[in-house]
Amino acid sequence: MSTITTSQTIGPFSHEAFQWAADMTAATDAGAPAVLIRGTIYDGAGVPIDDAQLEAWLPDAAAAEAQQPMPGFRRVPSGADGSFTFHAPLPAASIGEPLMYVTVFARGLVKHQFTALFLEDDSALAKSAILGQVPATRRATLVARKVGEREYQWDIWMQGDKETVFFDYV
Repeated sequence: MSTITTSQTIGPFSHEAFQWAADMTAATDAGAPAVLIRGTIYDGAGVPIDDAQLEAWLPDAAAAEAQQPMPGFRRVPSGADGSFTFHAPLPAASIGEPLMYVTVFARGLVKHQFTALFLEDDSALAKSAILGQVPATRRATLVARKVGEREYQWDIWMQGDKETVFFDYV
């Protein structure tokens, strides 16, 4: 028996087909302070990808959002300029773990890609078991830069010199 799973690109109508999940996860309120993650997703030529779907699993948010329709889950489409925004509960302490695990779906991407997002001001980053597996020169691609009180910038690059680190799961 094969362990290979088939995959397919998401096609030109993903924003409409997946909008229900984006709507369902947009207005999450755990009653705790939140952070805003803003970014842009780029292809290998540096062109913003206008039809990507980003799904995020926020393990630490699931319990706090138990009353939400999809606790700890976000789905956001990229905008016409490749932009995306995630709202997430602010971690209670430095954890050295990703704030969220992100799956990227996009036109022409035969197999979805997995990555993770860490916050720049997490003082436990040096102890992260996940970041420790990534070459030091590439770790910054997984770390969102703080640009405001509770706002961070994190861009995703699908290919090229700035390519975001993507993980294989077996």
